[in-house]
Amino acid sequence: GNLHDFEIRYTFGVYPLQQYLVAFPDGRIQPLPLAWDSRPPAEGGQRWFHLNPGTRVTHTDDLHWTGRQQNWNFMCADCHSTGVRKGYDASTDRFRTTWSEINVGCEACHGPASRHVEWAAYPKLLRGLLWRDDRLPARLTDRHGVKWAIDRTTGNARRSSPPRANNEVESCATCHSRRVQIADGYGAGAPLLDYYVPSLIVSGLYYPDGQQRDEVYTYASFLQSRMSHAGVTCADCHEPHRQRLRAPGNALCAQCHIAAKYNSPAHTFHSVGAPGSACVSCHMPSTIYMQIDPRLDHSIRIPRPDLTVSTGVPNACNGCHTNRPAEWAAAQVASRYGTARKGFQRFAASFSADDRNLPGADHSLAEVAGDSTEPAIVRASALARLAAHPGEFALASSRTAASDSSALIRRSALGILDAYPPRERVAVATPLLRDPSRAVRIEAARILAPAAGSLGGDDRREAFARAANEFVASQRLQADRPENRTNLGIFFGQLGKSAEAEAEYKSALRLAPRYEPAYVNLADLLRAEGRDADAEGVVRAGVTALPDDPTIHHALGLLLVRSGKRAEALPELALAASLGPDEPHFAYVYAVALRSAGRDHEAIAVLERALARHPADPELTLGLEAFKRDR
Repeated sequence: GNLHDFEIRYTFGVYPLQQYLVAFPDGRIQPLPLAWDSRPPAEGGQRWFHLNPGTRVTHTDDLHWTGRQQNWNFMCADCHSTGVRKGYDASTDRFRTTWSEINVGCEACHGPASRHVEWAAYPKLLRGLLWRDDRLPARLTDRHGVKWAIDRTTGNARRSSPPRANNEVESCATCHSRRVQIADGYGAGAPLLDYYVPSLIVSGLYYPDGQQRDEVYTYASFLQSRMSHAGVTCADCHEPHRQRLRAPGNALCAQCHIAAKYNSPAHTFHSVGAPGSACVSCHMPSTIYMQIDPRLDHSIRIPRPDLTVSTGVPNACNGCHTNRPAEWAAAQVASRYGTARKGFQRFAASFSADDRNLPGADHSLAEVAGDSTEPAIVRASALARLAAHPGEFALASSRTAASDSSALIRRSALGILDAYPPRERVAVATPLLRDPSRAVRIEAARILAPAAGSLGGDDRREAFARAANEFVASQRLQADRPENRTNLGIFFGQLGKSAEAEAEYKSALRLAPRYEPAYVNLADLLRAEGRDADAEGVVRAGVTALPDDPTIHHALGLLLVRSGKRAEALPELALAASLGPDEPHFAYVYAVALRSAGRDHEAIAVLERALARHPADPELTLGLEAFKRDR
């Protein structure tokens, strides 16, 4: 909490951002909150700036520059350096992170070069006779022999042969994606889902039509695009070795789209050379992250101001024409292209219904999940969203998607089963314990943990044991994170290993004394063991650490109800509903408690206020109907 002089050990980042790293004695490397703007002065650069202006966080906060949420070893190293091994020692809470190169070098994309060096030492004739490749581990040959021929009728190019592999895009995705690392030791060319699980198109990260919202780093955006569907790869547009585009401005798009048709006012609605005539202005609008870094949306979509009217998503037209309403922009597009021109992405209405919890969202999501013409990332995202809508559509979708050819879809199919009993879990998830993809196997193990005792034959139990070991290893890799220790606690608890579960929850709280899920799950574990007094002590410690957290107050209220202390429970449940107005379940539970106390009028008022905020919530709706009916 005191000021010190700190030695800057490293500089890192990508233009226009430079950040500065301080190394601590326990192996942590932390970036300062002050960064350098590398742009020219004319663009506002050549200055120091604070990454979180206007915020005041103390040294006890995880968001402080010395905290776990600003840790280079976990947050940054794997993408900004080559051959990284995290090297976290959970027993001492220390890092021994190593790397082969501090920057992103050749081997980050091509793999270890030792065999390539041997190959290069042979005469050219022998190289051609003995090997048909360059002996590099990563086979980035997705574009080899491929030509794009422009169809003069449509003005668009067509690939000479369909894609046979996705190695290049997956290689880029290891860094250019929002993802979770599940295994150490990735080598270039390895399957993406053996080491990482990319984030899907979910609320908070993306708008319901798939546009980028938070920092999502391109990959899942691009997979939604018509370009990806047609077989375009990253290197069709980007020259990776020079780190620049293959052509400037609209000439880049003119590689595949006839300029006479598309680079004209008839298509762009803007005069040639005006900012609005740039292809990216309409089809890849940018969002500024980290204050100075504009990043283009790689979902490469047509402008849809009509979706702004119906769902509230942003659109490229109003990104520039800020003084006009979306209705005006929608009318402009309709007058030139008609109302039937919807573009490649067709899931906005479904995902928007899910975000707003509208009736019928489950059926709509199931339709998207089952549509084989949709990109795999979209179908996987629909399945992930279906997990919040347990019912006939969700379960049927899970059963069908569990045998899909896409590992991303199979993994999302498993997540739905969280809401189902062991019998359903065993039927769908057991075959996936032997899935070729590590990401699928460990998710199958997680889903089957509550049903591990009813798997049946030795071969099934052995498959579960292997996948369970992989799951534990994936969480141990991130043992410096309270969320991963809590994941292990839940997993061990479901396996009946109460002592191991309790140890993991307590480790999570040692790492992060303000991590609410660890308090709640530890209390649930203790209560299940009949240790009600210990459980109450844990939750009260959580209330002390997090006095404004609604989930902790809700947990304390429920614990007091179960202990027969209903009078003490009501104020806690009331506080949870007040502090968490965006969580309708808190209001419902508080209303039930009021009704149990004979305070029916107050209970109905609570539900009515909550329904005004969440008009489509089924629990609130059915609860209010029941309360009024019974009166």
